[in-house]
Formats: sequence, C-alpha cells, structure tokens
Amino acid sequence: RRTFTYAAQEIPKIDVEIVANSKVEIIRWSGGTSPDEETIRKILAEEDLHGYRWSNGPGDVYSAHTHSFNKVIYVVSGSITFGLPDSGEQVTLNLGDRLNLPSGVAHNAIVGSEGVVCLEAHR
Repeated sequence: RRTFTYAAQEIPKIDVEIVANSKVEIIRWSGGTSPDEETIRKILAEEDLHGYRWSNGPGDVYSAHTHSFNKVIYVVSGSITFGLPDSGEQVTLNLGDRLNLPSGVAHNAIVGSEGVVCLEAHR
C-alpha cells in the first residue's frame, strides 16, 4: 500500500490497494463525509483529468474486454463489481471509491442492486 494526499479532498490521506496479481489500483474513500460529484471532479482536475458521467441500471453486465488506454473510474452513487479474469479477483466499488485500470487489463463488470453512476477519465 502507498498513501498520498489530494488538496481538493476533505480527507487527509487515501490508501491505495493493489489487486493481487495485477497492476490494478483500488482507492477507497475513507473520509467522514461521502463525496459528491463536484468533489470527485475537483480530484480529477488536480490530475488534469476530465471525467465524463455514465450510469447503468441494477444488474447490468459488461462482458470481459480490454481498453487501449488507462482508465480512471470513480463511483458517484450506487455500486459496481469489477472482475479481473487474469487474476481471478473481484472488486466491488461503492460511493467515492476509485479504480485505476491500466490499458490492456481484461475486466468485466456487474452493476449493483441500486444501479451505478460513475465519472470516468482516460490517461
């Protein structure tokens, strides 16, 4: 684990989890107050990232695929579970959680029971 700080956040530090057998990073929101979309946009802006918003309904499924770019996803509301077939791991993201997904990493996803709204940016 490594720890770093964002100036725009109300919380002082964030722990980064590296998913076993992968280069995928999960950053859990650990502040006392749940972040809103504006706060998440500020965090992305500090990294010169411009997120776009997308949403899916409960139970929606994405089959395994890859991307040719690095993807950053923040959950704004709801939840989504990402599967990583190459490592056999599954990771559920909730409000404020972030996924850093390197290009070329196979992944699938299942949206949680309340649906999901995310901000996504590409590097």
